[in-house]
Amino acid sequence: MSVVREREDYPTHAEWDGRGSDPAVLLDGVAVSRGGRRLWGGVDLRVEDGQFVAVLGPNGVGKSTMLAVLLGLQPTTEGEVRVLGRQAGQANAGIGYLPQRRSFDPSLRVRGRDVVRLGLDGTRWGFPLPGLSRWSRRSRAAAARVDEVLELVDASGYADRPVGQCSGGEQQRLLIAQALVARPRLLLLDEPLDSLDLPNQTAVAALINRVSREQGIAVVMVAHDVNPILEHLDTVVYLAPGGCEIGRPDRVITSATLSRLFSTPIDVLTASDGRTVVVGQPAPSPRSVPHAGVPS
Repeated sequence: MSVVREREDYPTHAEWDGRGSDPAVLLDGVAVSRGGRRLWGGVDLRVEDGQFVAVLGPNGVGKSTMLAVLLGLQPTTEGEVRVLGRQAGQANAGIGYLPQRRSFDPSLRVRGRDVVRLGLDGTRWGFPLPGLSRWSRRSRAAAARVDEVLELVDASGYADRPVGQCSGGEQQRLLIAQALVARPRLLLLDEPLDSLDLPNQTAVAALINRVSREQGIAVVMVAHDVNPILEHLDTVVYLAPGGCEIGRPDRVITSATLSRLFSTPIDVLTASDGRTVVVGQPAPSPRSVPHAGVPS
């Protein structure tokens, strides 16, 4: 039998890095190759606290690889990477990470709040001895933090329901809460809108934007479809077979830029309500099969 031996309080931003003293992400001339093939190069990117950045592009261009670089899991061939003021991989305790969507078995009886709690305790070993006062303090602090983050993502109403009985949108909110519960300064999200219907995509995108602004958390999000998130973005990193373009959405998501990146006509239109909508379909390749009608 083992007894959990840990600090009494959960971490804050200040423990990872002096908040605001360094950008959350800094890439300077970074290039990456995999299997002898250069995925992308010459990437310069600065992400400050509270900014929402999307990494866009079709399959096979290395979007998820960029998150692996930030986590220190993928070596670079050129350039410098700094995350939370440190070398990539050295500040991962200050990062909340949500990998590509995983589904829960409908029969799974674990409560939603317990899924969120794993973001605090999931990597820890052992279990507490009955009546251990220190554990009681930790347990109360953890429960209070879980309640706080559930309210933040508007998931309190179904937090005690078995996660397997929650809808796809509800499950995704719980997983976002899990990534947020340890108070990260940087949130890395890999295709969090994948497999959600359009209303849930819109709602989850708005949630991520709100949390980023209110909590001052930098967000780097991989996405395949730009349309549900475009209005929320500060910066776009667009990876495509024709190269990489980085900048404000109104400068990157244009007909001229996307047509050049994909070497085929792409239209960027303005809807009647003022929203920007991307339409068109780049020619598919063995490594790039985009959603029909959407090049991102």
